[in-house]
Amino acid sequence: MTEVFRSGSDLVVPIVCGGCERPGVSWCADCAAALADDPIATTPRVEVGVPVWALGHYRGPHRDALIAMKEHGRLDLTAPLGRALARGVATLARWGELPDAPTLVLVPAPTRASSARRRGGDPVTAMATTAVRVLGTHSHVAPLLVTSAWTRDSAGLDARRRAQNLSGAIRVRERGAHARERARRSCVILVDDVVTTGATAAQSVRVLAGIGVEVDAALVVAAA
Repeated sequence: MTEVFRSGSDLVVPIVCGGCERPGVSWCADCAAALADDPIATTPRVEVGVPVWALGHYRGPHRDALIAMKEHGRLDLTAPLGRALARGVATLARWGELPDAPTLVLVPAPTRASSARRRGGDPVTAMATTAVRVLGTHSHVAPLLVTSAWTRDSAGLDARRRAQNLSGAIRVRERGAHARERARRSCVILVDDVVTTGATAAQSVRVLAGIGVEVDAALVVAAA
């Protein structure tokens, strides 16, 4: 009966890979392998202040998976993308690119509340949550940052306008004193879905530094 139901469901909403649209699977082995490659160092146009790493360039399954997740409601993709982020963190640690610390904290880059509502949740936080589950009990998610409601969508803006748009727009959540204190004693990685100009990452790093949380690196799914 399960197979019959699944087959009938496929006729209504076909299951396709979020990275390449291969039918019959939500995330195929080829796309998983592409996101399992070693992280690459990237240099955004805006100086972020910390090393910025990406799981790959904004093309192929990296690009298609993010578009499917953010624009087409494929929140099921937060799980495989989160696992890919966890592998990226483990690789950076193995390379010696992260400082030794008793705990690891992933801080999701802020998402506008309106965008999160439209997408049925915040995909960046969901990816980070999956990543810490993979990384183990000494890893934590600290959603410390929020974006002001008046901030416009940065899509289509150049580096200068993105920086202007975000100036003063990213702030620390009023709640979460325990998470802030933990982050001050941990290796801290800012995580996001994509880096374009680096304006969001740079502003996030500055805001966190203002409360005594020093970010050690930024890691994103794709670099545009």
